[in-house]
Amino acid sequence: MQTPYYLVEEEKLRRNLALIKDVADRSGAEIILAFKAFALWKTFPIFREYISHTTASSPDEARLALEEFGSPAHTYSPAYTEHDFPEILRCSSHITFNSLSQFHRFGPMVEQWNAHPSTLNPQLSTSIGLRVNPEYSEIETELYNPCAPGSRFGVLAEDLPAQLPAAIEGFHIHCHCESGADAFARTLVHIINKFSPWFPQLKWINFGGGHLMTRKDYDVELLIHTLRDFHARWPHLRMILEPGSAFAWQSGPLVSSVVDIVENHGIKTAILDVSFTCHMPDCLEMPYHPDVRGAELVPEGTDSAYRLGGNSCLSGDFMGTWRFPHELKVGDEIIFEDMIHYTTVKTTTFNGVHHPSIAMKRLDGKVELLREFHYEDYRDRMD
Repeated sequence: MQTPYYLVEEEKLRRNLALIKDVADRSGAEIILAFKAFALWKTFPIFREYISHTTASSPDEARLALEEFGSPAHTYSPAYTEHDFPEILRCSSHITFNSLSQFHRFGPMVEQWNAHPSTLNPQLSTSIGLRVNPEYSEIETELYNPCAPGSRFGVLAEDLPAQLPAAIEGFHIHCHCESGADAFARTLVHIINKFSPWFPQLKWINFGGGHLMTRKDYDVELLIHTLRDFHARWPHLRMILEPGSAFAWQSGPLVSSVVDIVENHGIKTAILDVSFTCHMPDCLEMPYHPDVRGAELVPEGTDSAYRLGGNSCLSGDFMGTWRFPHELKVGDEIIFEDMIHYTTVKTTTFNGVHHPSIAMKRLDGKVELLREFHYEDYRDRMD
């Protein structure tokens, strides 16, 4: 297959899904898929064998949930607009507001919808939630910390009325990013201390994403115990988790090829047919270094090592210095491990660089091409 391409491995994907379903069954929580991390809709028939719902942050994601996943979305956005909200409402079973002002602006539209259901969704009653901010998170990278001081996300406990508006049925709380169960257990103490006075007024609580339960060293039993203990204290609250990375964690690589090798002041750069700024922006934003199959990350200046460079015109479109067991040459494959979650949904067409193709390795070992991208995909974005 011509590079570059993402290769989703069905066996590994199903392994993750089976673990997530087991956690949901044993803990009593519902675990739903966050599209912001994974939205390859041709895999949804597999997902529907294990989960029933998804979470969206935009009209397009909400529509994907309803029309392709087959169930309305749990939707949250930092801010809704008059233009987008009707579509959000049509496609959502849960709508969470980021602020009380957004609730007061759009909440009456939800109540009217519930009072007079549309013929498009005659059985759908949309539940209203409010995002709250416990002002505590163990995320070390500020770029990904939704509870950092001055955060735009969620209402503080001190700003909540003692009696919530009757239409608000749930709290949404997001404090994690690829975190462990121990971090959740510690964070939950702060959540309870801040917000438990309002729990009797609610029907559900959404503990957000970032629960990386499919990572090998994740303490699954601690997560289940923590959720069960919470449920024992507040049995009327339906518990929801919406991880993204956990579903597609280590389920497949991004495969690229060397297209040229250049040298400048003793630094050799292997230029690839992928781009870090277009296809792997976390590598520049965090910065984050994915594993490169068969290679070792080494200090710059190491003998017989290569900087990996992307094929856009951005000067900083490169990542790290890597030593390989052999001298690289044009045509060699460079395989970036664990590139299915987030990377597949963050790609851009900056410079007109094509998105990598998407393929799936089926259980029988055969590789099926799910999607290729062409000139029309770039052109139509500018239409």
